[in-house]
Amino acid sequence: MTKERLSLFDTTLRDGQQTQGVDFSAADKAKIALALDELGIDYVEGGWPGANPTDNDFFRAAPKLKRATFTAFGMTKRAGRSAANDEVLAEVVNAGTPAVCLVGKSHDFHVETALEITLDENLVNIRESIAHLVAQGREALFDAEHFFDGYKSNPDYALACLDAAMEGGARWAVLCDTNGGALPGEVGDIVATVCRRIPGTHVGIHTHNDTEQAVANTFAGIEAGARQIQGTLNGLGERCGNANLVSIIPTLVLKPFYAERFETGVAREALPRLRATSLMLDGILNRTPNRHAPYIGSAAFAHKAGLHASAIAKDPSTYEHVPPSAVGNTRVIPMSNQAGRSNLIKRLSEAGIAVDSKDRRVGALLNHVKEREDRGFAYDSAQGSFELLARRFLGQLPKFFDVDRYRVSVERRRQQDGGIVTVSEAVVVVYVDGVRKISASESLDPVTGEDQGPVNALARALSKDLGRYQCFIDDLKLVDFNVRLITSGTEAITRVLIDSADSQGNTWSTVGVSPNIVDASFQALEDAIFIKLLLAGAPAAAA
Repeated sequence: MTKERLSLFDTTLRDGQQTQGVDFSAADKAKIALALDELGIDYVEGGWPGANPTDNDFFRAAPKLKRATFTAFGMTKRAGRSAANDEVLAEVVNAGTPAVCLVGKSHDFHVETALEITLDENLVNIRESIAHLVAQGREALFDAEHFFDGYKSNPDYALACLDAAMEGGARWAVLCDTNGGALPGEVGDIVATVCRRIPGTHVGIHTHNDTEQAVANTFAGIEAGARQIQGTLNGLGERCGNANLVSIIPTLVLKPFYAERFETGVAREALPRLRATSLMLDGILNRTPNRHAPYIGSAAFAHKAGLHASAIAKDPSTYEHVPPSAVGNTRVIPMSNQAGRSNLIKRLSEAGIAVDSKDRRVGALLNHVKEREDRGFAYDSAQGSFELLARRFLGQLPKFFDVDRYRVSVERRRQQDGGIVTVSEAVVVVYVDGVRKISASESLDPVTGEDQGPVNALARALSKDLGRYQCFIDDLKLVDFNVRLITSGTEAITRVLIDSADSQGNTWSTVGVSPNIVDASFQALEDAIFIKLLLAGAPAAAA
């Protein structure tokens, strides 16, 4: 049976940039665009030429895409002028992209209230703008803004807007749930109605996540006939985000219900790249990856309960809906106070720690883990620290360096201009191959001069000079730092969880527990460096 082709349209660089706190540079955009192209995305929407200096720079030095169609975004012409004489539309056309996506109103309320023009004038703007693009030899897409709300308000007019775009020569009429309030049932009914009027091979679906149903609404649109899917990496987007392509793509490729009917530009053998692409975006944004993200999250294939781990050891399909390797992920058997012997054996094996299942030390290690969890350590959230604990307990942890001591001081002082500044200074003394090394660092940012706190100073000092191990940790980056009080009061026990990453796409978590927040942080920082050295295959220190 011939499969139908679904077109994947990524708007991370345009709609995703509307996310609060997201500000891509032109270099960031180029890196993301090339990764999307390599993955197999059909359209990469780069942004709005003329809207800001970053987008202007990006389009001037457009990346060379091998597969994807590079697309510019803009809006339909304004009333009272021709498409050829609209300077805003001209900026978009002059970007020279093979495809252009224009947004236009399809809700009568917005036409009359926001644009303050007549309904007929809006239809003219849509038709003539699309026709202008086609006359320039561009592939034209029409984003029907507020389409689902518009259809529910005035279905004849909403459909007339699509007709105007198709009459102008649009390749795709994209139905947008701009406010993100539509539900899957009504999305399916409305898309089906549209596809009886316009062939589904010309209909796209663009959903927002304001009711946590953007992915569900996208699939409702596909099942009703839409054949272009618009979304973003990691669900970036304004307010609550857009449909998450990182969740949508594996479902299309791996689930027989869709895989047997449809094909996409992302081949099954390319699917494992999806996780690396997702992590790359988080790295660019300096965000902690969502460990609970479907398919690609670090907890997506984590089996904490002993009963589950026991079944997984016999047949992974007992508790996994797809193989982790199919999406570039790995199975995790976390250690916690709910763990059983099966969890421990499986986790040790995955960490490359060789131990006989009948070894008496296994039971002792399990008890040791549970005792430390009772003290506040959270090994289900800190797999890196668990691996170090197990290796140390079993005598399998290589020796890299020894920390002799450290000191952190905090000083609050008045500056010459009368301002108050708080400065932390950290000193760390380590032995590497028997050589004593002393490193110091301040907490002030070298560029901005702002105080970044005692933990930052400590992290800098610890990783400043580790002798022959320095080259192995130069790409180590701390991406998140979480503090939790386990007990109450000023004498509270503190738990610190640190998420780390490197340039190879590896991510890991480490934990420290102490009444002293700095000491808890140091424990987690030291573990993070040891894990990086293990991952990098660093040689053990001389005995």
